[in-house]
Amino acid sequence: MVQRRLGFGGTLLATLFACASLTPSLLPRTWLYQGVMGAVTGILGYAAGAGLGALGRAVIPYRLPARWRRIAWQVLLGVCAGLVVVTLSYSLDWQRDLRALMGKDTEIAWFPPLILGVTMALFAAALLAARLIRLGGRRLNAWLDRYVPVYVGHAIGVLVIGLLVAVVANDVLFNGFVARMSDISSVANEGTHPGVRRPVSAYVSGGPGSLVSWESLGREGRRFTGTAATPARLSAFSGRPAADPIRVYIGLDSTGSPRAQAALAVRELERTGAFGRPVLAVLGTTGTGWVDPRMADSLEYLYNGRSAMVALQYSYLPSWVSFLVDRDKAAAAGRALFEAVRERWARLPAGSRPKLLLSGESLGSFQMEKSFRDLRDLVSRADGAVFVGPPNANPIWSHLTAGRDPGSPVWRPVYRRGRTARFAQYPADLSRPGGPWPRPRVVYLQNASDPVVWWSPRLIYRRPAWLEGPRGPGVNPQMNWFPLVTFWQVLVDMTAALDVPPGHGHRYGANIVDGWAAVAAPPDWNAGDTRRLRALISTR
Repeated sequence: MVQRRLGFGGTLLATLFACASLTPSLLPRTWLYQGVMGAVTGILGYAAGAGLGALGRAVIPYRLPARWRRIAWQVLLGVCAGLVVVTLSYSLDWQRDLRALMGKDTEIAWFPPLILGVTMALFAAALLAARLIRLGGRRLNAWLDRYVPVYVGHAIGVLVIGLLVAVVANDVLFNGFVARMSDISSVANEGTHPGVRRPVSAYVSGGPGSLVSWESLGREGRRFTGTAATPARLSAFSGRPAADPIRVYIGLDSTGSPRAQAALAVRELERTGAFGRPVLAVLGTTGTGWVDPRMADSLEYLYNGRSAMVALQYSYLPSWVSFLVDRDKAAAAGRALFEAVRERWARLPAGSRPKLLLSGESLGSFQMEKSFRDLRDLVSRADGAVFVGPPNANPIWSHLTAGRDPGSPVWRPVYRRGRTARFAQYPADLSRPGGPWPRPRVVYLQNASDPVVWWSPRLIYRRPAWLEGPRGPGVNPQMNWFPLVTFWQVLVDMTAALDVPPGHGHRYGANIVDGWAAVAAPPDWNAGDTRRLRALISTR
């Protein structure tokens, strides 16, 4: 049973699926990732083909003579081998084009044999595991058939094997993986990034007089507060005396629940005098508690240090793992923080309140969006927002994109003539459409080739709108959609989303400066200042 021959339909669809995985997607892939993806899509294709073959044999009892079956196999193997060779050759050119577009090394002639080797080895291992499971199921059915009617035994056998596979896959493999990642991440959380030192400013968490200790901030919290711009650096840019920026951060080790973290954050904001600054930003974090330094630095330079910002950590896990298991936790933490800050902010006299801003990148944008019912609720309770690389699961982003004005592409949507929210990959996009753009404003920075923005489970069965019509900047015109395959391609693209130059993938660089300038520029700010700050942030 384990050593039986490959199935005809399974072999055909496995080859087609694996070859489809070699077609171009959003970003260049390494040979290892491509090999893994080829194996995964190949085994999915084999399962589909084997299932269709079994159904066909059940419906049509006729079998070809042995001689014709042998000829059919010879033709199939020849066609499959030729298809693999041709597709590997084309994939080399496709990957070179993508890598050249994004400024990466194009000397990859050695990719095809390594891809083929990894794909075949992993495919064989997966097929062996599947056949062992099937063998176990058949032996269980044979044993049950001795005690109960055949159809009852088979039903029980399928149920038992299905439950065992589900338990092993979820409780053993997936939960074990998450637990292991949590252990590793919690240890990493205790470390500190090279070059980051405990701050001497009393205006940041972990510094003198702080209500939270430096050690409790976590690895990313220490980087966030320990790298605040100094007044000297700010003055060098502005040419005027600068203030000490305020950065408040509450780590997982600081206190218990999200509500307790949020209450502590408000007390820390009060201690630092944050509610007396012209601008106060509530920042969403990714899984590990990371805040994009460009997001924080840009706002501080914009206001010459007269800014305050606050964030909290809700997980130790990397962002992509948090997206799978901690999204509800992220939403609860973001909602608790915003509500606590806004409640304290609303108690100030109307004329002396700072601008209340929101920002977040990737899962951090999801965290902030989930604090609101819709766009109208957001702009009625905040003074503007900059969201960077929003995931496809973001509720407000999804609503705006689905409700975009006719004729605007999904990768650069225009919602209600851009009166409140605008989407941009390049700074010039923020000036389109040319109608009025009153405040409060919301900016979404999203690259057309960012897999974080476009990955969705719907890719399994539905062609995405971003592959319809004209392609967005940087998207390969030869990319196509295949059921199941494109889902895995874009998922794997997320592993390389940061290994490309700014303007591609999940890299936004100095465009964050233009986002903040559009949403919350101070009265004396001008386009020349934006250009100078872009140049400074680009070098950091």
